Amino acid sequence: MKSLISLLLIGMSCMGQPAVRIDNAQSPPTWALLERELLKQSSLACDRFAGKYLDSRGYLLHTPRWGTLDGPDDAIETFYNWTLLHALGGTDSVLASYKKALEGHLLQYKEMRTVKTKIAENGAYHKEFVTQSDWFHTGEGMRGFMFLGLSDPNDPVFRTRMKRFAGMYMNEDPEAPNYDPKQKIIKSIWSGSKGPMMHKATTYDWVGDPVAGSFHLLHGKQGRGGMVDLMSVYDKMLAHCAEYLDSVGDHPLNLAATGLATNAYMLTGEKKYKDWVLEYVGAWKQRTDANGGNIPTNIGLNGQVGGEYGGKWYKGTYGWNFTIYDGEIEQMAHRNTFDAGSWPGFGNAYLLSRGDAGFVATLRKQMENLYANKKVVDGKTLIPNGYGDPRGHKYTGGKEEWYNWTSNLFANRLTEIYLWSMDAKDREKFAGDGWVSFLEGKDAGYPERALRQDLKFVREQVQEIEDDDTSADTRLADYLMGQNPAATDALSKLTLGSYLTGNIWTLHARVRYFDPVRRRSGLPEDVAALVESMTADSVGLRLVNVSSVQPRVVAVQAGAYGEHQIISATVGGKTVAVNGPVLMVKLAAGAGDRVELRVKRYANEATLQQPWDRE
Repeated sequence: MKSLISLLLIGMSCMGQPAVRIDNAQSPPTWALLERELLKQSSLACDRFAGKYLDSRGYLLHTPRWGTLDGPDDAIETFYNWTLLHALGGTDSVLASYKKALEGHLLQYKEMRTVKTKIAENGAYHKEFVTQSDWFHTGEGMRGFMFLGLSDPNDPVFRTRMKRFAGMYMNEDPEAPNYDPKQKIIKSIWSGSKGPMMHKATTYDWVGDPVAGSFHLLHGKQGRGGMVDLMSVYDKMLAHCAEYLDSVGDHPLNLAATGLATNAYMLTGEKKYKDWVLEYVGAWKQRTDANGGNIPTNIGLNGQVGGEYGGKWYKGTYGWNFTIYDGEIEQMAHRNTFDAGSWPGFGNAYLLSRGDAGFVATLRKQMENLYANKKVVDGKTLIPNGYGDPRGHKYTGGKEEWYNWTSNLFANRLTEIYLWSMDAKDREKFAGDGWVSFLEGKDAGYPERALRQDLKFVREQVQEIEDDDTSADTRLADYLMGQNPAATDALSKLTLGSYLTGNIWTLHARVRYFDPVRRRSGLPEDVAALVESMTADSVGLRLVNVSSVQPRVVAVQAGAYGEHQIISATVGGKTVAVNGPVLMVKLAAGAGDRVELRVKRYANEATLQQPWDRE
């Protein structure tokens, strides 16, 4: 049947944004119905979770304890993707529950006390920010907070906090001199509202005080089994972190701290935040490039690569050579985290620099270095995941070499590089999952499979919640992370063209949606969206109104933060000029069609302002 689509430029209506109208009626495709159902069921499941595990104050019903194994970062990480779910189109109750949980969490852990470490002797938080921790764990706990601006950028409390937290890494708070502007380093792997830790940590800093009682411990050998008397395994918990004590000097994990200033810039437009991100990441880029493209895992207080280890760039806690004996699991363990902060940090600089390809080039070179040392064993490709003395970081004088060849090919990092660059040569470097294949027209069934899988996940999580007979005095902070029912992976990929791998805390997306009628973020009621293709200068998007009764209007924004510019939109062979970051689409009842957007990526300054708040 010939398309009945008509397009018209609206001019000053619809908030002054260019608009197209889609009139052709159709039976809603299965993927669209599944998408709407997933948004609904995931939101309802979050309501169920909050009703069972939050009290009237927003306190999480568990036993609070300081530490990185099951401490404050895990408690709030339980809600890590609730703000994203709302920004995708989840219900307002999801956002309200996250805010309730956040306020309760800050109070609950402010009340907590420690004896064996001074870090939390007066609570885990000071000025509503963690006193001191590493950004592997601080970042985990802040994932939901980093995405809160997608839904509520005008919340004055959120704005004040984000600026305050960013200031702690820009030396605007005399209690938190975390940054050395001369050497352009964050001074320690431990940082926060009480400043940097300028001495060796203790195992108690990492593990905290023991608490009496039996708990469902998730770490160590016991896993998610029955209850274990914590006092009986406390020495093992300390042994887990026995070699984690080196703290002084900068580490690539600290690059995740740029998420604070990135958000502060997008909230306020104040240049100082952008300048700091580009200065700090720029210094890391310069040092990495000079180090043969290998991201160093220690920068000394003198600003030199490996400065705390006699120039050995691969040393340090969570470094390339962090091969240790874990006394909790009683075996050697490789715990190099060179990429966990560097990819988020360089991604933030790429966004704020409006697509400076040099930041992606540095990450690409790191991957090339690893693949240059690959091995093929029994037909399987292996690449090194460590460098230095294969016996571990505590040894010196051993042979410096690549080691720990594994099947971890960092496909997620290669995918991110490709999605930032959109360079065909980067695409050749990884096999690609079902989603990337779908975008290339090779796996038409992927959307339905992915959505059904996430609906299955929600159903199973709700069943776990219903069957859970634990009580607050038998749960530590990490236990309830496994009950979180919010499903956002398929929705992020399919609706936004976004790839989130767990510790990227900035939303790199090709499009985002707003409801101009209700004036909120996310897909409007009844509207489903599917990103079908992406190139360096285009996005193929299918929009559907599954309602047979109500027309709908959706605002389509290029980029999560309006960083891209829509040059034109084409529907049914007709093209309308846009020349802005937002396109209004009017969908008649039961209507749907494909919209081809021609875009210029990174043409605009990134902002968290919503379309109706822009001039």
